[in-house]
Amino acid sequence: MAKSGPDILPVGDWTGKKIGLLGGSFNPAHEAHLEISLTALDRLGLDAVWWLVSPQNPLKSRTDMAAFQDRMDSARAMARQGNIHVTGLETDLKTTYTVQTLARLVDLLPDSRFVWLMGADNLAQFSAWKDWEKIANTVVFAIFDRPGYSEAALTSMAARHFGDHQIPESKAPELVSHTPPAWTFIRETQNPLSSTEIRRKNFNNQEVKDKSA
Repeated sequence: MAKSGPDILPVGDWTGKKIGLLGGSFNPAHEAHLEISLTALDRLGLDAVWWLVSPQNPLKSRTDMAAFQDRMDSARAMARQGNIHVTGLETDLKTTYTVQTLARLVDLLPDSRFVWLMGADNLAQFSAWKDWEKIANTVVFAIFDRPGYSEAALTSMAARHFGDHQIPESKAPELVSHTPPAWTFIRETQNPLSSTEIRRKNFNNQEVKDKSA
C-alpha cells in the first residue's frame, strides 16, 4: 500500500522550512545539479534542497533511461552536502506529473515554503509541461542560467506569460516570501554540463574500449 503521510518525506522536521525542489531524472546526476543547489541555498536563503528523482519523466524517452535505483544512487553520490536531500517520494506518492507532486507536498507541509529550481533550458520548454500555468501558481520559481539558453528562456512562452511576476535577481532572497506566481532569473550559474552530454561521452568511451579490446 502506498504511503500517504509525512513518513514519505526526507528525514527531518520540515514544518515552516524554506525548501528548494530540484526535480529531474538525474540520469545521471552531475556537477551542474550540485552547483544549482548550492547557489540556491546561498542566494535564496533556503534551509534545504530536495532532489526529486523522477521514476520516469513523461517528456523523456525510456530508451536510454537507467534504472530508478541506479539514478537514486547516482544522485546520492553527487549530493555531498548535508542540506541536500535525495528522495524518490514520487514513487510513494504515485504521482506522474510535477503538478501532482507539488499539490501533494503543499498539502503535506502547508506551513513550509517551496521554491521550484529549474535550469534555463527547462524554462525554454516549460509550456510543454502538463498544467504548467497551475504549477507556476502553486510554488515560486528560481531559474538558473545555462550556457546558450538565456535568450530562449527569457523569451519563452512561460517567461512572457508570467513576465509581470518576475522579481529582480538582486531581490532573489525575497523570492520565498512571495505568493505564487513569482520567479527570478539567476545568471551566475553557467555550468555547461548536462545528463545527455555525460551519457553521450560515456557511450563514446565505451565504444573506444570495445574496439580496443
